[in-house]
Amino acid sequence: MRSFNRSLLETRPITLTPNVNKHAEGSCLVEFGDTKVHCTASWEEKVPPHVYGTGAGWVTAEYGMLPRATHDRSRREAAQGKQQGRTLEIQRLIGRALRASIDLKALGPRSLTLDCDVMQADGGTRTASITGAYVAMVLALRKLKEKKTISQIPPMQHVAAISVGIVKGQVCVDLDYLEDSGGEVDLNIVALDGGKLVEVQGTAEKGSFDRAQLDAMLDAGLAATLQLVEHQKRILG
Repeated sequence: MRSFNRSLLETRPITLTPNVNKHAEGSCLVEFGDTKVHCTASWEEKVPPHVYGTGAGWVTAEYGMLPRATHDRSRREAAQGKQQGRTLEIQRLIGRALRASIDLKALGPRSLTLDCDVMQADGGTRTASITGAYVAMVLALRKLKEKKTISQIPPMQHVAAISVGIVKGQVCVDLDYLEDSGGEVDLNIVALDGGKLVEVQGTAEKGSFDRAQLDAMLDAGLAATLQLVEHQKRILG
């Protein structure tokens, strides 16, 4: 039996709570079962050097885990003096996913930073971060338009992400920690509304997998991301 008594292709209970931070331009607490991530969107009237002069805007992300997000306390990366490779990889993934969802030219020479802080981890922190960060970004842009900081919201497409895997020979959607750490295959799918893929990250942790299994995981993952998009739409209206 999977956590939350769910079927193989069923996600954990998904909750998106908007406006959880009064200071940030946009914010969302995203929960995939017992995984909880606090996402905020912050606005700056400037762009990084590699974008300066192009007329386009920029969207980037930072990701981190609180010390007791996991079973044992982990030291803050700031206390260690550097970010771990996993942290850098995940925050770059979040940034790529969010940039794929927005027209950067229409955004203009401005930047949005999405901060994703994992409060509690039980697998799927990167996929939850992407799904919640999109909500925070939209809320930020709406607030900026209300304040007349921007004249219009740039064209956007919903983006969401989900983990898929093969556990005990079966395709499963939205892996929790036990499934993720013990499964044969781990795959992360990022997709736009309508099913266009942004990124696919897949690794055989034990042995290998064939084309038929890959197709089954992609089908299951894309179906799940569409469900997540519907969650986003209900929250955003």
